[in-house]
Amino acid sequence: MNKKINSVIAKFLVVCLFLAVQSCKNETKDAKKSTESSTENVAKKVYASDVIPFFDDWKLILGDGSNVGVANNFENKDFFYTVKEGNENWVVFKSPNGGDTHGTSNNTRTELAQMKKWYPKTADDKLTATLKVMNVSATGDARVAASHAVVVGQIHSADKHENEPLKIFYKKFPGHTKGSVFWHYEINTAGDDNSGRWDYSTAVWGNDFSVVGAEENTYPEEPKDGIALGEEFSYEVAVKDGIMTLNFKSEGHETKTFTKNLIESEYTTMADIPEQTQKLFVPLGQDGVEREGAYTGEGCFFKLGAYNQTNGKSPDVNKNWCSGAETHNGDIEKQYADGNYAEVWFKTGSISVSETAVSNEGYFSKND
Repeated sequence: MNKKINSVIAKFLVVCLFLAVQSCKNETKDAKKSTESSTENVAKKVYASDVIPFFDDWKLILGDGSNVGVANNFENKDFFYTVKEGNENWVVFKSPNGGDTHGTSNNTRTELAQMKKWYPKTADDKLTATLKVMNVSATGDARVAASHAVVVGQIHSADKHENEPLKIFYKKFPGHTKGSVFWHYEINTAGDDNSGRWDYSTAVWGNDFSVVGAEENTYPEEPKDGIALGEEFSYEVAVKDGIMTLNFKSEGHETKTFTKNLIESEYTTMADIPEQTQKLFVPLGQDGVEREGAYTGEGCFFKLGAYNQTNGKSPDVNKNWCSGAETHNGDIEKQYADGNYAEVWFKTGSISVSETAVSNEGYFSKND
């Protein structure tokens, strides 16, 4: 009898031991699955530097005026993050109409600024990007040329007046399906007084900067060959031996190429000021001339992102640059809610920096 009892107890203990071992194994498997799941979630996080791996060459300025510095493995849900559309990842640059700005600008920006500067005469530097503009400001005085516009790429001078030999714009009026892409050359004003500086605008697709509304809420005719919000286009900016070459491409549109000499000015006398400028800028007292060497001897650098051209300043201050748009006193959440912001998505980008380029830290120390 005792032998039978002992045998039953032994069998029971063996079964218990087996179940305990299996339970431990299951717990280990569950823990492993949990760890794997957690690892997967971390792995799914995509940063801008994963999409376009060129961030070592830039500092990132956000739409609140702050300088993030090198933006590897960085995001900010208000201004700079990634989205996935279908099988493609995009980097989002977003900037409100009103808020803190960087440097002396009246406009907010979420924008990359190159960490090195190069000199046009000895340059062999290039910037490329593929992008689409997703939003421009819903409000703004239609008579103001900068209303409803965003700059998506630039060349900026780091020295003296800090003027801009290139700004690439996208602009679309409310109610229009198609907007315009155009580029600007800003003169490097002769002398020490930069108040007379002006831009000259060239259309790529659609209209140039000078096409504005007759009244505050009256819009010009929609461009027939324009670019819609959400429609991809690309640009290539190359500067070599003093000559800037621009290439613009978009499926279904004519490819456009332009060149501009950055070291020899064509605007050295009042007689050289173009008719477009005579109409837009001269009436505002912006009637300067350019120094003969243009941007010779000045360090220049690339910028890329969303530099919102629409702001809340009164058009009475400047009818070209002050939009009188809604800013909700700088409340970003309210601006985003009713369309008063600029948003640009970039899919690809590249930068080529010449061996003669040098540190651009002086520009940031002046403007941060």
